[in-house]
This record gives sequence, structure tokens and C-alpha cells, in this order.
Amino acid sequence: MAREHSTDSHTLTTASSVNAESSATATPAFRATPPTFADRCGACFRWLIAALACVWISWCTSIGPLMRSDIGLAGFDWTNALLFLVMFSCTFGFVLLLVLTARRREGMCRPFNLIRVRTRPLDTDPAADLSTSVSTASADSIHTPVDTHVDAHDDSSTTTVHSTASSSTSPAIHTRRNASADESRGGFPDTARSRLRRLASRLRPRCSRIGAAASRAIVAATSDWKRIWLVLAICWLWVPATLLAAFGADVYSQAREFAWAWNQWTGVDQPYIGFFSFVPMDIYPTAHYMWPDQPTYLTDQHNIVLTVFYGGALAISRYLTGSNDAGLVVLAVLQWLFAGFCCASAANRFFNLPWLTRRSHGRNKTGDSSLIASTATTVSTRVTPYSGTPAGACARALIMLVFICCPLVLFATISLTKSPLFAFAFTWWFGLMYELYMTYVPRMKASRNRPATIPASAAGKPASAARASTSALGGSASVADKPASTVGASIAAAGQPVVANNPASALGAALLPTRRITIAALVVSVSVMLISAKYAWYILLAQVVFSLLADRRRWKLYLGALLLPTILIHGSISALIASGAIISGDPIESRGIQIQMIARVAHENPDAIPQTARDKLAPIFNLDQTAQAYRPQDADPVKSSGIQSKKVSYRWRSVTPEDMDNFNKAWLEIVRADPRTAFDGLFAKSYGYFDIFDPPYVAMSYYIDNDYVQQTNTWIKYYNHDWRTKVADFARGWSSIPVLGWFTHGNFYVTLTLLIGAAELALKRWRALSWHMPLLLLMGVMITAPANNFERHMLPIAFVFGFLCLMFHRDTRRRLDVPDPA
Repeated sequence: MAREHSTDSHTLTTASSVNAESSATATPAFRATPPTFADRCGACFRWLIAALACVWISWCTSIGPLMRSDIGLAGFDWTNALLFLVMFSCTFGFVLLLVLTARRREGMCRPFNLIRVRTRPLDTDPAADLSTSVSTASADSIHTPVDTHVDAHDDSSTTTVHSTASSSTSPAIHTRRNASADESRGGFPDTARSRLRRLASRLRPRCSRIGAAASRAIVAATSDWKRIWLVLAICWLWVPATLLAAFGADVYSQAREFAWAWNQWTGVDQPYIGFFSFVPMDIYPTAHYMWPDQPTYLTDQHNIVLTVFYGGALAISRYLTGSNDAGLVVLAVLQWLFAGFCCASAANRFFNLPWLTRRSHGRNKTGDSSLIASTATTVSTRVTPYSGTPAGACARALIMLVFICCPLVLFATISLTKSPLFAFAFTWWFGLMYELYMTYVPRMKASRNRPATIPASAAGKPASAARASTSALGGSASVADKPASTVGASIAAAGQPVVANNPASALGAALLPTRRITIAALVVSVSVMLISAKYAWYILLAQVVFSLLADRRRWKLYLGALLLPTILIHGSISALIASGAIISGDPIESRGIQIQMIARVAHENPDAIPQTARDKLAPIFNLDQTAQAYRPQDADPVKSSGIQSKKVSYRWRSVTPEDMDNFNKAWLEIVRADPRTAFDGLFAKSYGYFDIFDPPYVAMSYYIDNDYVQQTNTWIKYYNHDWRTKVADFARGWSSIPVLGWFTHGNFYVTLTLLIGAAELALKRWRALSWHMPLLLLMGVMITAPANNFERHMLPIAFVFGFLCLMFHRDTRRRLDVPDPA
């Protein structure tokens, strides 16, 4: 029941009693003072970086036709310049649209329109509304009561205005339906327009009921991770059932490594280093100076843990069945199950926010409802984040549709390479990090006359209820400057002020800690990432730094769940390499950009290479073979990857560490001698990752019907041979359709992700950016990868793109408690 207060004691204040929608990391919803010179410089710097991101995308798109036709930058003309301008207008306009839309919803553009409906007694002067900081209003003095309802299944709040006028006393309203009825009674002709109007009036409620039923069904089917996993399993079942497995040369190389190592362990005499010998390490190749003196056949080329796991499984398969095929199918099914679990876990965290438990929803339901209706008195607090509400049916349906229909996801579920496994583990980890992002609690300082309250997100309850209960409580008790983790959970649940002279209540219980299941899942997901991709430890170390900067309170969690597994796993592998038990990967693998720039000049303009550079490169590369092996989009031929019948461009047998010391110097000399041709090599190897018009160089459909699957195995090649070809051809046909095919391309998601990051930078969402930095680092991994537009390198970004959009939307609608101007 609402409490009555006298209207002359207090007036309703807009600035202190309403919540402006804003990001968790943004500044308050309006600026009381004009921006300073430093603010303007910061804004210019942010927009400059955002514009540079748009310039990079536009540049890659504009030179795409030149690179695909192998003309190079020399063919750049006005058509390419026009394409650059058009793409820059589109990309920068997209960023600008995101920023303006977010600021309008946050209330930054209209500081005097912070709420959807402003309630005020009719006899109250509008200018007097901003004169006081705390006020109450009687329910009887407001002619238009406002009922604000937050839907539990949608990231939106709807405000309903109930009319107080009686239906019996209200004047007749002349509507279209009444008009059509009057026409019929008055003898007017029943026109086709009126019939269509009546038909529409009949169909509208039915369509609404159907839409509501569909929304309820979608929400129910995605209400927890088990149901999401079941939906994905049902929709993905045809993939392992009809295609069995997808693989390429990597899994065979891993099986070969393990087989040679097993032979060595069992005492079989095998060749090692020799000019006429050819062992598994010569396929990649790995320079002989990196091989230990004692023979070993295990390498870290594809990560040693994954090599032993895959190789051991295939060895068991050969022992039991006489071929690798059964082991390949079992490994594919296991990865299929793991992929479904990872996607379901991440989707559950983004859709349902499981840390908002049922107990927290219903704990103070009665008290919250009375407080919501009682008073508009507010308590000034530090800006606290809105914990969000579960996603709506539309967002769930769109994201699930991508996971169910996109060939990138479908083919990756059974593709036995390191990149898909890393991508699914990254998706799982991304969802776990989002839970930490949403449960972040800032350190709060309370002044002498202002009690400090605990953010709703920290208490694990819906922020709407916590905010309403907080606004209904007063008090002037002072508190000590303490982290939010030192106050009672019961006090946090009610949003009550923390009193310093009651240490029992303040120290009796801590805030709801990070869930144990989340901590355990973080450790497991990080471990899977580390054993599937060698570059994972770079990303994780960087994320530890960003997380500590953005959320220092949980430093123990980041050090224990992120840094410790990284040190243990990467340190163990490094120790094995140092001891000579395994062979490290050749560092030439990470020099793809430099190799392609050198090879391009050797292929297009060999006379431009200085003699000093030739002398420095002679022990490393055979430049004549390098020029012949050059391919614009792939550095593997130049670094002599492949079986014995390959061009020996990279002298891996005879090169020494001292020779490699001169590599960078020779590369710089060649770039200075012919910079245009050298940069042709750079852009030809990397532009496709950011050009949405560029078809994939190696699509995920390659792993479905390549020769390793269709020819060089025992019995998998006979299972649905033609069906496998039809599925791959369908995916390629869909990929080639203009615009519609973009949704099957990895570079489409990479480009949009970069633009969303630029918008977050312009909006100063620093914490969101700190959580999204791994996506930017993955783009750097793509550029340094051996091949251009290789779709498997873009899988992590493609998998989490829908969640990124949902996160951006939710941050845009996130609310801030407006601080008291006093």
C-alpha cells in the first residue's frame, strides 16, 4: 500500500529520483560543467582511433580487387579511391550511429529528458522540481499514476500510464472501428477498404497471441544451459551422423609424430638428422638447429598436449581396428559434444544471467513491492551498475539461429584441427568472463552525511528492485571507506546503508562471492585454450593485465584462475623443450608477413634486392626458389611446408641461429629498396580478413570434402561420399551469394566486431573494452598467420559476435543511479 505524504513538505526531484540509462563504465548521464580542454583532447583522440579503424577496413576493401587480380598497388586508381570513400562513409557512419543511439538512450544527448514519463502534480511549478534534493509525492496528487514494469525476459522496461478517468464518464471516442460500424448501420456501402480493416482487426489479436506463444516457447527452450545444449544437439545431430568427421593434414601429422615417438620408446631404430632422411619434423619444417642431440620425434608445432591426445587416440584405433578411421570418428564426436556444451554455457550466461538466482528474485518480493509504491526518496550513492535482465526472445532466436544454421559453426563442430577446439573453448571462456564483468562492484566511498549502499549487481538481485528499495530508505549514518566485499550480504540484498558502528553486521558475511562453478570453469576453459593453440598464452597474459586494471578487487581470482594455469601449462611445455624431450616450433612460423614481403619483391622485382641483403639471406632462403614458390595469399610454400616433393625455399636443414640474426636486417633493406612491392606482399596476405567482399581463401567446407577425407583413409571415404560433396557444394554456393553469403564468411564478423570496438572506445566504455581486448589480439594473430582469409582463424570472433552485440545493447540500456548534485 502506498504511503501518503503531504505535498507541501517536499517536491519531486527529477535529478535524484530517476535512473538514467547508461553504460557501467560511462560518465554520469549528464555533465554539470562544460568539458575541459583535456576532455576535448581525449574525445579527439578516441574518435581518431575509431576513424583509423574505419580507414583500415575501407583500405582493405578498396584494394581488394587489385589483390585478387594480383595487380598490386600500382593499379590503384579513382575507382579504388571512390570505393574507399564509400566504405569509409559506411563504416564511420555505422560507428556514429551506434554512438548516437547509445548516447540518446543513455540520456547524454538530452539531459533534461532522463525518463520516459515525467510525473508531477498539476499544481507544482516545473521549475521547482529541481530545487530540492529529496522529496516525496502523494499518490492522490498525481492524476496519472505511472506503473513501471520490468519484464523478466527482456532487456527493456515499459512504462504504462493508467487513466484515472472512468469509462462511464469519458466522452465517446470516434475510432476507425466505430466509424466502420456507423457506416454499416447508416446504410453506407461496405467497401473493400472497410472489409480489409475488419479483417486486420480480427487477425491482429491472433498474430499477437501466436507471437507471444512463440516468444514463450523460445524463452522456455533457452532458459538454462541444459535446454540450450539439448536444442543444439538436436539441430546439430545430422552433422556427425552423416559426415562422421572432418579433418586435414594436421591430424595426420600429429598421428605420425606420436607413432614415431612410440616406435622410439619401444626400441625401434629410426632415422633422425640426415640429408637423405625425412622425418615428421621435416614436413613443417622445423629447422635442424632446434633439434636436440638425443633423438626425439615429438614437437610443439601443433601443441604437444593436443598432439599426444590425438596421436594416442589414433594409435589405440589402429591397435583395435587396424586403421585411424574409428579414432577420427570418436574424436569428432567428442569435439561435437564439447562444442555444444561450450556454446550452451556461454549462451546461458548471456541469455539468462544465472548469477541472478531465483532466491535473489523472490527474497524481498513483498518488501520491494511496497517500497516501490511508497516513496520517491533517494539516497545518494556512488554510481552503481545495473545488473541487467534476461535477454528477450528475439535476441535469443537470432543468436541461436546463427549457431544452428551457419556453416562456420556446423563444420567446426567435427573439424579435428586446433583452431575449432580453441574457438569453442574461447566461447566458453568469453561467457565466464562476462559473468565477472556483470558482477563487478566498484569501490565506494561514503561522505559523512551519505550512507554507502551496495550495488544490486553485487547482491545478486535484479537492480530494479534493489534500486527501488534503496530509493525508499533514508539515513545519515557514516561509514568507513571500505571495499564493498567487507559488508554484509544481508545488508547488500536490501540495499540498506552500511553503518560503521555495527561491525558485526558489516563483517559478519561478505558479499556474494564469485560462484565456485564459475571459478572451476574458468580454470578448465583456460587450460583447454592453452593446450589447443600456442598463441593462447599471449592472449591470457594480456587479459590478466587488463582485468587487474579494470577489476582490482578480484585480483586473487584473476591470478589464480587465469595466470596460474597459464604459468603451469606454458611453463611445463617450455621446460620439456629446454630438457630436449620435445622440439619447439620453428620461429619462422611467426614471420609470415616478412616472408611474404621478401618473396613478393623476389618474384616481381628481383633486381631491386640489394646485394648485401642477398648475402644475409643466402644461408636462410634460396631466393630463386622463393620467387618460384611465392603465392600471394599463402606463406607456407615459401617456408617449404609440405612433403618431400616441395621446393626448398627455406634452408631448414642448414640454417643456424646466427644466420637468423641477420633476417630482420635483410628484410629492412629489401623494404627500403622497393617499398611498394614489399607492401603489396603485406596487404595481399592480410587484406582478406577485413574485406567483406573477399571470399575465403580456405573455407571451413574444405575440411568436409578434401582428399584426406574423401580419398586417403580406410572406410570413411565410402560413408556418404556423394552427400559430403553436396553439403560442401551447398555451403560454397551460399557463400558466393552477394550479401546473403556474407553471413557465412568469417571476415564479416571480424569487420563488425572491430567497428563495435571503435564505438565502445568512443563511448568510453573502458571496462567493456578491457574485456574485449582478446578479440583485438585475435585480429593480430590473423594478420600474422601464414595464410590470408583463413576462416578457421576467425572462428572465435564469429562464435561470440552475437553475444558481443547483446552485450553492447545491454550496456546501452544499463542504468546508473544519478548522483545527488549536492
